[in-house]
Amino acid sequence: MTIAEISKKFDLTQDTLRYYERIGLLPSVNRNKGGNRDYTEEDCKWIEFIKCMRSSGLPIEVLIEYVRLFQQGDETIEARKELLTEQRKQLIVKMEDMHRTLERLNYKIAVYEQSVVPKEKMLKKSED
Repeated sequence: MTIAEISKKFDLTQDTLRYYERIGLLPSVNRNKGGNRDYTEEDCKWIEFIKCMRSSGLPIEVLIEYVRLFQQGDETIEARKELLTEQRKQLIVKMEDMHRTLERLNYKIAVYEQSVVPKEKMLKKSED
Protein backbone atom coordinates (compact mmCIF):
# COMPACT_ATOMS: atom_id res chain seq x y z
CA MET A 1 0.00 0.00 0.00
CA THR A 2 1.17 3.53 -0.65
CA ILE A 3 1.70 6.14 2.02
CA ALA A 4 -1.42 7.96 0.77
CA GLU A 5 -3.52 4.82 1.18
CA ILE A 6 -2.11 4.14 4.65
CA SER A 7 -2.63 7.75 5.65
CA LYS A 8 -6.28 7.54 4.68
CA LYS A 9 -6.81 4.08 6.17
CA PHE A 10 -5.46 5.05 9.61
CA ASP A 11 -6.42 8.73 9.58
CA LEU A 12 -2.82 9.81 10.08
CA THR A 13 -0.97 12.41 8.07
CA GLN A 14 1.76 11.30 5.73
CA ASP A 15 4.15 13.48 7.74
CA THR A 16 3.22 11.56 10.90
CA LEU A 17 3.92 8.24 9.19
CA ARG A 18 7.29 9.49 7.96
CA TYR A 19 8.06 10.80 11.44
CA TYR A 20 7.20 7.46 13.07
CA GLU A 21 9.55 5.73 10.65
CA ARG A 22 12.33 8.32 11.08
CA ILE A 23 12.39 8.02 14.89
CA GLY A 24 12.30 4.24 14.84
CA LEU A 25 8.77 3.88 16.09
CA LEU A 26 7.73 2.15 12.90
CA PRO A 27 10.24 -0.45 11.73
CA SER A 28 11.70 0.25 8.29
CA VAL A 29 9.11 0.26 5.56
CA ASN A 30 9.97 -1.45 2.28
CA ARG A 31 10.42 0.64 -0.83
CA ASN A 32 9.24 -0.20 -4.32
CA LYS A 33 11.42 0.10 -7.46
CA GLY A 34 10.54 3.79 -7.69
CA GLY A 35 11.76 4.38 -4.13
CA ASN A 36 8.28 4.97 -2.73
CA ARG A 37 7.16 3.41 0.53
CA ASP A 38 5.31 0.13 0.07
CA TYR A 39 3.48 -0.75 3.29
CA THR A 40 2.80 -4.40 4.08
CA GLU A 41 0.18 -6.02 6.32
CA GLU A 42 2.89 -6.29 9.00
CA ASP A 43 3.46 -2.53 8.75
CA CYS A 44 -0.29 -2.01 9.13
CA LYS A 45 -0.28 -4.08 12.32
CA TRP A 46 2.50 -1.89 13.73
CA ILE A 47 0.61 1.27 12.80
CA GLU A 48 -2.55 -0.05 14.47
CA PHE A 49 -0.54 -0.87 17.60
CA ILE A 50 1.15 2.54 17.65
CA LYS A 51 -2.11 4.38 17.11
CA CYS A 52 -3.84 2.40 19.86
CA MET A 53 -1.03 2.95 22.35
CA ARG A 54 -0.72 6.67 21.51
CA SER A 55 -4.48 7.19 21.88
CA SER A 56 -4.25 5.77 25.39
CA GLY A 57 -1.53 8.25 26.25
CA LEU A 58 1.62 6.15 26.05
CA PRO A 59 4.63 8.39 25.42
CA ILE A 60 6.47 8.04 22.13
CA GLU A 61 9.69 7.33 24.04
CA VAL A 62 8.12 4.26 25.66
CA LEU A 63 6.94 2.98 22.30
CA ILE A 64 10.37 3.54 20.76
CA GLU A 65 11.89 1.49 23.59
CA TYR A 66 9.30 -1.24 23.02
CA VAL A 67 10.12 -1.39 19.28
CA ARG A 68 13.85 -1.44 20.06
CA LEU A 69 13.35 -4.35 22.46
CA PHE A 70 11.11 -6.17 19.96
CA GLN A 71 13.77 -5.91 17.28
CA GLN A 72 16.31 -7.55 19.62
CA GLY A 73 14.30 -10.76 19.63
CA ASP A 74 12.83 -13.20 22.08
CA GLU A 75 15.44 -12.59 24.77
CA THR A 76 13.65 -9.29 25.48
CA ILE A 77 10.20 -10.76 26.01
CA GLU A 78 10.37 -10.27 29.79
CA ALA A 79 11.56 -6.67 29.40
CA ARG A 80 8.74 -5.93 26.95
CA LYS A 81 6.22 -7.47 29.32
CA GLU A 82 7.53 -5.35 32.21
CA LEU A 83 7.39 -2.20 30.08
CA LEU A 84 3.79 -2.87 29.06
CA THR A 85 2.81 -3.85 32.61
CA GLU A 86 4.15 -0.54 33.96
CA GLN A 87 2.28 1.37 31.26
CA ARG A 88 -0.90 -0.51 32.14
CA LYS A 89 -0.52 0.55 35.78
CA GLN A 90 -0.12 4.17 34.72
CA LEU A 91 -3.12 3.94 32.41
CA ILE A 92 -5.29 2.55 35.22
CA VAL A 93 -4.35 5.54 37.40
CA LYS A 94 -5.23 7.92 34.53
CA MET A 95 -8.57 6.18 34.03
CA GLU A 96 -9.37 6.47 37.72
CA ASP A 97 -8.53 10.18 37.60
CA MET A 98 -10.71 10.62 34.54
CA HIS A 99 -13.57 8.78 36.24
CA ARG A 100 -13.35 11.13 39.23
CA THR A 101 -13.35 14.10 36.86
CA LEU A 102 -16.39 12.72 35.05
CA GLU A 103 -18.25 12.27 38.33
CA ARG A 104 -17.47 15.86 39.29
CA LEU A 105 -18.65 17.15 35.92
CA ASN A 106 -21.86 15.15 36.21
CA TYR A 107 -22.45 16.61 39.66
CA LYS A 108 -21.86 20.19 38.49
CA ILE A 109 -24.14 19.72 35.49
CA ALA A 110 -26.88 18.30 37.74
CA VAL A 111 -26.55 21.32 40.06
CA TYR A 112 -26.93 23.69 37.12
CA GLU A 113 -29.87 21.74 35.74
CA GLN A 114 -31.65 21.95 39.11
CA SER A 115 -31.08 25.68 39.33
CA VAL A 116 -32.35 26.28 35.78
CA VAL A 117 -35.56 24.24 36.12
CA PRO A 118 -37.09 26.31 38.97
CA LYS A 119 -36.39 29.54 37.08
CA GLU A 120 -38.12 28.17 34.00
CA LYS A 121 -41.14 27.14 36.08
CA MET A 122 -41.27 30.61 37.65
CA LEU A 123 -41.16 32.22 34.21
CA LYS A 124 -44.02 30.02 32.96
CA LYS A 125 -46.14 30.85 36.03
CA SER A 126 -45.62 34.57 35.53
CA GLU A 127 -46.71 34.25 31.92
CA ASP A 128 -50.00 32.58 32.89
